[in-house]
Amino acid sequence: MPMPKAEAPAAVDDATFEVPRHVAIIMDGNGRWASARGLPRTEGHRRGVEALRKTVRAAGDMGIGVLTIFSFSSENWSRPPAEVRDLMGLLKLFIRHDLAELHRSNVRVRVIGEREGLAPDIRRLLEEAEELTRDNNGLILIVAFNYGARQEIARAAQKLAADVLAGNMPIEGITAEALGRNLDAADLPDPDLIIRTSGEQRLSNFLLWQAAYSELVFVPTYWPDFDRATLEGAIAEYRRRERRFGGLVARTGS
Repeated sequence: MPMPKAEAPAAVDDATFEVPRHVAIIMDGNGRWASARGLPRTEGHRRGVEALRKTVRAAGDMGIGVLTIFSFSSENWSRPPAEVRDLMGLLKLFIRHDLAELHRSNVRVRVIGEREGLAPDIRRLLEEAEELTRDNNGLILIVAFNYGARQEIARAAQKLAADVLAGNMPIEGITAEALGRNLDAADLPDPDLIIRTSGEQRLSNFLLWQAAYSELVFVPTYWPDFDRATLEGAIAEYRRRERRFGGLVARTGS
């Protein structure tokens, strides 16, 4: 199967290249990258981790404030057990091998998604990553793990319903603003730009609430081939958009 080719982005002048505050990425295409090369899917996932390392480094260098990655969805548990085991193993390796470097680079790691029911060792690793980097004030790396946007919205609604039942707020207090305050990372800005790799053009239950006014850029590149040039190309496309947020006057950029 032929591999999609990404168009080369225009040359970027680092001195003037403005970046969005918050970039989110749906890292798609590991399996197809491997299949196109006659390799096992595991190798695609392994190379995807390498692409993640490069992307986190590039985001920090470029001055992006928040980078959110869709690492494992709540629907991914339905994949073959062997593949799920491989993915969990890669997560463990990434945290054990890369956490120290992330910490040295002043990256703060935060995890969103449902933690109930996770294997104890996986949950401890996620908590360790958050605790070690809690006081860092550089790039915020949000890892969406065991995450589904519909489930996140449902959890937020449950919190508000519990407050109403407890008599802590009237039912009229359930507003869009109140629900937004109960999402997993409510203190952070919504993503300005959401990138999906591999040519697929859907959100796949990722940040549905927060994506209300995000710019969406779909690139044909499979995730293992994603690099700084691809990221810059997606941001250049974002910079060409006019963002009105429902109004008449465009607000460009971040």
